[in-house]
Amino acid sequence: MPVKDASVPWTFVLNEPVRILIVDDDSLLCEFASVYLSSPCASIDIACGAAAGRLQLSQNAYDILLLDIEMPDVDGFALLAEIRASNKHLPVIMLTGHDDITSIDRAYQMGANSFATKPVNWRQLSYQIRHVVRTTRARDLPPPGPHDALKGSGPGPTLEATGHDIQASLQIVIDRANALEERLTADDGERWSELLRGVRSFTSLCRTFRPGLEFRTDRAGQLRPAEQCDAA
Repeated sequence: MPVKDASVPWTFVLNEPVRILIVDDDSLLCEFASVYLSSPCASIDIACGAAAGRLQLSQNAYDILLLDIEMPDVDGFALLAEIRASNKHLPVIMLTGHDDITSIDRAYQMGANSFATKPVNWRQLSYQIRHVVRTTRARDLPPPGPHDALKGSGPGPTLEATGHDIQASLQIVIDRANALEERLTADDGERWSELLRGVRSFTSLCRTFRPGLEFRTDRAGQLRPAEQCDAA
């Protein structure tokens, strides 16, 4: 069993707010999931079987569902079909002890977003969850439209958007940049290393923005907050 390098600081993969529902009749796996997937930002709910899963879904809103295929009352495929009949957008990752082509193809054809096999690699599954949630959130954002707060009075346009409007717009950019970073990393992080650095730098810059903050170009030609340039 690989030993974790003590020199590498531990980080939570699920570092953004996310509410997860796990539907599986294996109580031991559910206990493991509640431990290994938990983080300060992640909330985990457990449903032992399809009936309990239906009840939880009817009473609560979730960001993602982990759904076991082999359950004694109703199998995961049947429950997935029920969910997709009324909810096209809830992200679903199917869990199974079998990784045969037929099961994988059927899961995706029925609307699953991803597929994980048992025994579960919890670290890998955490990354899958983060990627699927980020991608879904970015996809569901409304397309950017013309900003009607720009008005042509006086010698030039004046911006009447509030700080909240600006931050909300930047969050859309950040979410889409995060989704792009996930896709590039999953594809080939080494191949896209330069682009990844650019995306991460851009996202970091967006996060430092606040209304009224002045930006300047530093000595290296990089756009940075003026206060950072002055400090340097």
